[in-house]
Amino acid sequence: MTNRQILQAMSGLMAGMFVAILAGTVVSNALPTIIADLGASQSSYTWVVTAELLAMTATVPLWGKLSDLFNKKLLLQLSLGMFVVGSLLAGFSHGVGLLIFSRVVQGVGAGGLTALAQVVMASIIPPRRLGKYAGIFGAVFAVGTVAGPLVGGVLVDTSWLGWRWCFFIGVPFALLAIALLQRTLHLPTVKREVRIDFLGAFLIVAGVCALLVWVSLAGNQFDWASWQTAALTGGGVVLLAAAVFVEARTAEPVIPLNIFRNRTVTLTTVASLLVGVAMFGGTVFLSQYFQISLGKSPTVAGLMSLPMILGLLVSSTVAGQIISRTGKWKRYLVAGAVIMSVGLGLLSTIGADTSFALLSLFMAILGIGVGMLMQNLVLAAQNDVPAAELGAATSVLSFFRSMGGTIGTSVLGAVLANRVASETAKGLREAGITPTGGGSGDGGGSVPDMSTLPAPLRTVVEHAYGVATADLFLFATPCALLALLTVVFLKEKPLKTSSGMERLAEEAAAEAAAETAGPVEALIELPRQRTGDAPVPAPAPGDQDPTEQRA
Repeated sequence: MTNRQILQAMSGLMAGMFVAILAGTVVSNALPTIIADLGASQSSYTWVVTAELLAMTATVPLWGKLSDLFNKKLLLQLSLGMFVVGSLLAGFSHGVGLLIFSRVVQGVGAGGLTALAQVVMASIIPPRRLGKYAGIFGAVFAVGTVAGPLVGGVLVDTSWLGWRWCFFIGVPFALLAIALLQRTLHLPTVKREVRIDFLGAFLIVAGVCALLVWVSLAGNQFDWASWQTAALTGGGVVLLAAAVFVEARTAEPVIPLNIFRNRTVTLTTVASLLVGVAMFGGTVFLSQYFQISLGKSPTVAGLMSLPMILGLLVSSTVAGQIISRTGKWKRYLVAGAVIMSVGLGLLSTIGADTSFALLSLFMAILGIGVGMLMQNLVLAAQNDVPAAELGAATSVLSFFRSMGGTIGTSVLGAVLANRVASETAKGLREAGITPTGGGSGDGGGSVPDMSTLPAPLRTVVEHAYGVATADLFLFATPCALLALLTVVFLKEKPLKTSSGMERLAEEAAAEAAAETAGPVEALIELPRQRTGDAPVPAPAPGDQDPTEQRA
């Protein structure tokens, strides 16, 4: 495909990815209003946030496997259709139960978009040229991440629109993406025997959901050491162990276990998990730090994350261009892991009095490291697997990155809550005030309304959130260092110059040739097997070859 054809095909992919990102960010500033309007509880607030993440993370491997079996364009359009249905249900919800269910449907669709967009890119673009186009997706990611909270805030504050349009606004983009994919993306359907592993899919989804529910709710809805923890972790481990047993024995496993025999896939999977913990677990609480510790409004807090997004965009674009030109990729993974570790270490020094200039520098450094690392981990794995397993390998990396983000958000959120409570209680005692109910609150169970606090108490809470947020980045730094250690052991292999579809055709032709050659070789050996003759010895130096006699 020419560059123009690739860009045309990517237009639908970019529209679809924008929809997925917008769905996750546009409701962030609107959720308090939504929950209050529906008369729901704090527990329901948690489930509205968690439901989409659970569905998206759990279904990514399934979408990836389906992309190895069925037409990828059709699957992309199906995932966008599910997103449209979920968005309409959410927009028309008049109860929190239907809203949570609609978020699950949205999450399933977003899981398909997350997995399939990268699979389709690898199918139409050779790995050697893939880095050049990664920056375009970086731009879409940056725009969606920054625009989502701002658009959500505007829609909520506009009386004649309201929060329901936070869900409706993604529908036109999804329909546009479906139309663009139909017009611009042309992928051949590979005819092959299909066996869907329904039992394995059920066990994987059930096991993953049990563990994700545990890491999402532990520390908030129940204690880490409780019977709920034992039930969810025990049940999740048993279900996943059963899934491994089934996957090892089925003809078409959802997650082919043999791909983990590939050293590159195993190491990039571990690195993706660690990047998810460090990146998402640390940065998800930055908006809260901007608003509570620095006293900024939600709109300003959304804009303050721009340095990190711009750093990610620039580094992913530049590194991708250089990788496409030189074919060398490992040095950028190592450099990205080093820079990400440095950025997290610098952010562990922030506080309530940190200037925005210094904070912007630290966030830009973190964004540069993540931009060099995250997308190129996928590139390294896609370059080193057979084309028939491209979807499974890509979705495994996306799955573990999302899993790492969920684990990091939950664990570091519990650390934040405990640290805020202890620092607030300490500050109150130093101010001569007897803390009641755990200080700032109540063990971090609720976020204080800073506008209602008296000045001395506001100073204490601002300091507590500054210290607690810095501690989160300190806890995330070792994960980044482990990711660095992991990528160091990756073996650099030359980037392939053929796309996934071309490689699939080559592999199919090689298999057909091998099957054809087998019977021919058997016929050649057949006379020897019948007569029991030994192999014909080489002629002695003085002997004359019969062909020479005939000549």
